[in-house]
Amino acid sequence: MDCIFCKIISGEIPTKILKETSDSISFLDAFPLSKGHVLVIPKKHHQKIQDMNEKENSDLFSLVHTMISKVDSITGSTLLAVHNGKDAGQEVPHVHVHLVPRSKDDSAGAIHSMFDDSFKLSDSEIDELYTKLKI
Repeated sequence: MDCIFCKIISGEIPTKILKETSDSISFLDAFPLSKGHVLVIPKKHHQKIQDMNEKENSDLFSLVHTMISKVDSITGSTLLAVHNGKDAGQEVPHVHVHLVPRSKDDSAGAIHSMFDDSFKLSDSEIDELYTKLKI
């Protein structure tokens, strides 16, 4: 497989592993956005979160929970990001969670700064989405 994260898991590409569990691994990002940028990934290749089984999902987010406290100790605030699919900005088609230390001087903004603020939904569109997404 030509997945960079699978190569990290197999040991083919060296990395700075921070913590490993039965189903997940966390390590320093090779191309960090800030000092202390960490990735948490499942060991088994899955492109999207919904492709993972419940055990893998639970293990992944348990490791995220463990690691976010460590990452948060760097600046006091951490951006948690998951790009779930190519159109969502996922560059490596293997589930990965970014833990990025943030500070008021880092030049990055809130999530709303990533999008055009002219996007609006009508009341009927909101009702339709509500019906479609409600469990």
